[in-house]
Amino acid sequence: MAKDNLCAIVTGSASGLGAATAEILARSGARLVINYSSSKTEAEATAEACRKAGSPDVLVAQGDVSKDDDCRRIVAAASAWGRLDILVNNAGTTKHVAHADLDGLSAEDFQRLYGVNTIGPFQMVRAARSLLEAGAKASGRPSAVVNVSSVAGISGVGSSIAYAASKGALNTMTLSLSRALAPLIRVNTVCPGYIDTPWFTKGRGEAGAKQVRDSVVAKVPLKVASSAEDIAQLVCFLAMPASSNMTGEVVRMDAGMHLIT
Repeated sequence: MAKDNLCAIVTGSASGLGAATAEILARSGARLVINYSSSKTEAEATAEACRKAGSPDVLVAQGDVSKDDDCRRIVAAASAWGRLDILVNNAGTTKHVAHADLDGLSAEDFQRLYGVNTIGPFQMVRAARSLLEAGAKASGRPSAVVNVSSVAGISGVGSSIAYAASKGALNTMTLSLSRALAPLIRVNTVCPGYIDTPWFTKGRGEAGAKQVRDSVVAKVPLKVASSAEDIAQLVCFLAMPASSNMTGEVVRMDAGMHLIT
């Protein structure tokens, strides 16, 4: 394996932001593990797109990141490379419940959202730690973990209180892990605002998703709806050697939504 062939795992990369991230990494020549929980057909399509984009080796691994055994199996898919340079914790889930509807969320809802959005990234980092450290020693620079969070974790907005809380916990965990894993592994987080993907359509239906999109575009200072590719560019910047001196950062990308008072 050439020294500059980065090795990466992207969780939740069957479609949307994860798939866009994987394809950008593929164009840089990275070897990839594409992970999915239930969307096998989409994951295989993403893997093929990554091969066409230039990745010399693309593997597909099924797994639910809320389950520790699955996390270890996902990481094991990369073990033949003997190293990892990049782990992107993109897998996430939510439940759409109005914040005032406290009865709309159960303890089980919180446990599921925390299981995927907070515990999952922790378990992936723990499973991948030795390979990430090996990558750092091989390359002479820190390996990178990039967590995909949300502005919901900063401002308490979003699809539900449980979702916002799980992403807030992920942001705090980023700070803890960046201290604990330095100097061989650096940890940063991206907090997107609205992303124009089918994710909103699945949660709110066509009409509801359009209403959210139109509302966001009307409100934000930049008057745009970010695409998956827009956010993926930032994720990949934090994953690549160009940002080697960054760690413990929680970076917001929301078209200026936070500027609205």
